[in-house]
Amino acid sequence: MKIHLYNSLSNRIEEFVPLKENEVSFYVCGPTVYNYVHVGNLRPVVVFDVLRRLFLFLGYKVKFISNFTDIDDKVIAQAKKEGISEKEVAEKYIAAFEDVREKIHALKPDYQPRVTEVMDQIISFIEVLKEKEYAYSTPSGDVYFRVHKIKDYGCLSNMKSEDLVVGARVEEKDEKESPYDFALWKKTQEGIKFSSPFGEGRPGWHSECVVMINSLTENGRIDIHGGGSDLKFPHHENEIAQEEAYYGHKIATYWMHNGFINIDGVKMSKSLGNVILAKDYIEKLGGNTIRYMLINTHYRLPVNFSSELVENAQKDLDKIESAYRKAAVDLQLHHVKLKNPDVREAKEMENFLSSLANDLNTANALSELYQKIKEIHVLLREKERNVLSLEQKFYTLEAMLYLLGLVFERKILTEEEYALFQKYEKAKQEKDFALSDEIRKNLMERKLL
Repeated sequence: MKIHLYNSLSNRIEEFVPLKENEVSFYVCGPTVYNYVHVGNLRPVVVFDVLRRLFLFLGYKVKFISNFTDIDDKVIAQAKKEGISEKEVAEKYIAAFEDVREKIHALKPDYQPRVTEVMDQIISFIEVLKEKEYAYSTPSGDVYFRVHKIKDYGCLSNMKSEDLVVGARVEEKDEKESPYDFALWKKTQEGIKFSSPFGEGRPGWHSECVVMINSLTENGRIDIHGGGSDLKFPHHENEIAQEEAYYGHKIATYWMHNGFINIDGVKMSKSLGNVILAKDYIEKLGGNTIRYMLINTHYRLPVNFSSELVENAQKDLDKIESAYRKAAVDLQLHHVKLKNPDVREAKEMENFLSSLANDLNTANALSELYQKIKEIHVLLREKERNVLSLEQKFYTLEAMLYLLGLVFERKILTEEEYALFQKYEKAKQEKDFALSDEIRKNLMERKLL
């Protein structure tokens, strides 16, 4: 099956053609670990987890990389605030992030590099850029990248030259050759610092991701680079510039950016005080609900978190879980021993897979999942059950849930529950309505009917 993705670099949907046949490499910008992540940080985690699952299902060999930025001004500030080291801050919030990732059912990345692990490579990288005259040192000890040497700078963000300074959020210094230039190395007297030929300091954010990619790939090239749309400029633009300077080619073939999260119609931001911590929202609503809310809208569109969205998501999930449990129970009552889950055994998934392969249209994929649930309910209402068909649709539903990352417990009947069903059937046959009603109520409380 061919996959088509919207490429932010070309601003159009393109057929996915990997660098190596049947292999795909991802890099998704991970969190800066100075505090607990908010729900907005979860969107790229979920979006690219679904895309990764799709590639795996289709038989690709997948290399999935997502980093931790464990050196940053915010990390240093948090360390001072908490009275602990920067390393302790990073470890604390990496552990918190990993807990959240697991609770929203995202697969663990194949590689999770940290900036501190590639410091020597970052320094060497900057040295090469200086040798090639794409970078220069200032008298004060900072190192900057010469943006004017990249002819197509702005190719990803389509930023005009007059917008670059504003977008880059940099302070204009007399030492810089151009206000457009961005920092590769920053001399610092505060917080953690590293020795280098440029003096003691720490790297600029934009170099970190490039070097982490280069350290884990062949010639620094990957198929897909992903992240939130807020990273398009300056971060991703500057990654492209540095890779062109170092290797002479683009760092990624396809760039994918997910939309923002709004809270009751207003963009979530710290300045507005409407930031929701992911751990709190998950504790309140559960991982399935958060994940469902994030995949119910196309990834490039904004998601509006509201009480109505929460209520609808919970109702939809209840319907999915009910159909899944009832099908599992019914199959066991018809003496079908449920096999270990194997998504590759699923049938009748063409439309579902086509939706995901069409620029990861999870909303349409969910519609196909509901169609499968409708078919299951039709079979469950039949007196003369087509058990083989029900079994097939059950495994297909299970595969769909796996691809979307929605997790429900697979109900396996206990001996007591199986005996209760037998007792229920006997009471109905003997027209003992009082007993059958009592047992039915019991079964419904156990969510078995």
